[in-house]
Amino acid sequence: MSSLTHFDAQGQAHMVDVAGKAATHRVAVATGRIEMQASTLALIESGTARKGDVLGIARIAGIQAAKKTSDLIPLCHPLALTRVAIAFAMAEGGPPQVACTATVETVGATGVEMEALTAVQVALLTIYDMCKAVDRGMRITDVHVLEKHGGKSGSWVAEI
Repeated sequence: MSSLTHFDAQGQAHMVDVAGKAATHRVAVATGRIEMQASTLALIESGTARKGDVLGIARIAGIQAAKKTSDLIPLCHPLALTRVAIAFAMAEGGPPQVACTATVETVGATGVEMEALTAVQVALLTIYDMCKAVDRGMRITDVHVLEKHGGKSGSWVAEI
């Protein structure tokens, strides 16, 4: 990595000019998880949380967040997203947890890593919000990009 692209020659923050970049199909996949008490996970799995369908609402929140990323991250470009998919997996091995994976796609001049990361964070925050009445000790962790494809730099996959 040579230099930070969000700073100009004088060191001032700026939005990167992507006008000269080719529009390509771009995909990013991000993941993260929220650890919780076993009883909280059981509540989510049963669908009996007082506020309703926790994962269904978290999925919609993640999709909305991906679409609003440029409103939240100051130097992100507003993008026309072509796909946002949010998936959840529940696990009891180790700490009880819900893992979230977001896949975001566009055809454009810049990537969608920030949109995927934002989708994961907001989906997990929504789970916290909906379950905090029974488990304030939940912990969001391990949020990161798993892979990205498209653009001049091509594909990248995390070494995990």
